Amino acid sequence: MKYKLLVLDIDGTVTNSKKEVTKKTKEAIVRLQERGIPVAIASGRPPQGVYKVAEELEFQKFGSYILPFNGARILNYKTRECVYEKTLPPRLPAKLWKDAKEYGIGIITYRGDEIISGTAPDSYMEIEAKINSIPIIYREDFGTYVDFPVNKCLLTGKPEDLEALEPVFAQKYVHEAQVFRSEPYFLEVTPKNVDKAYCLRHLLEILGIKREEMVCCGDGFNDLSMIQFAGLGVAMANAQEAVKEVADYITEQDNDHDGIAEVIEKFFD
Repeated sequence: MKYKLLVLDIDGTVTNSKKEVTKKTKEAIVRLQERGIPVAIASGRPPQGVYKVAEELEFQKFGSYILPFNGARILNYKTRECVYEKTLPPRLPAKLWKDAKEYGIGIITYRGDEIISGTAPDSYMEIEAKINSIPIIYREDFGTYVDFPVNKCLLTGKPEDLEALEPVFAQKYVHEAQVFRSEPYFLEVTPKNVDKAYCLRHLLEILGIKREEMVCCGDGFNDLSMIQFAGLGVAMANAQEAVKEVADYITEQDNDHDGIAEVIEKFFD
């Protein structure tokens, strides 16, 4: 099988435990693009959190793609053109804000290069801000201020609180959004029927590539859909067990030892 597209998660896949892209991994990804094979980053991060890694991998030169918010958007990185997008229902952020205050948890969404918080910033929001290198703007009028299109809201709190609240929110908003825990301290609220596999179908149509010609690599729960959907689904050696169980291939090297370079050498070179 000749593979024609490589799709990567960022954290725990492209980047190592220090959130860095190693020289060997970068060289392997750039070499692949130089041969005319497109690369896409599919991440739960907002666009600004993906840009730094995309620039490091020279996406602006080759016109590769980023899929932030787990695929609620697809951007051609060279042109910054949004070629696909799904958003939450217009009044849903205000409803979530009301519930967040009632249950004593945090809520944020994203606008441009800012995180918009509807509750006093907590340590979990600060993690999100640090990872993506964008500031937190606290808005006491969050319910009326957020009148712009929203691809994702993030609820924050103690792991034990969110574990209990996940089924409550998932059931309450079952007809408007999907709710899932991406980290112990995060509940992600995204548009209905949005996951990495769903949006990759649109990218394949844009590129004229078949599913069987795509390799997808990841390590976490939000990578499950694309790993199962891909022609070749790859779990990193450091991946969660649920990811390894559905993968076609598990790397010998983890993300700290250039597991992506191993994939490129084995399946593309």
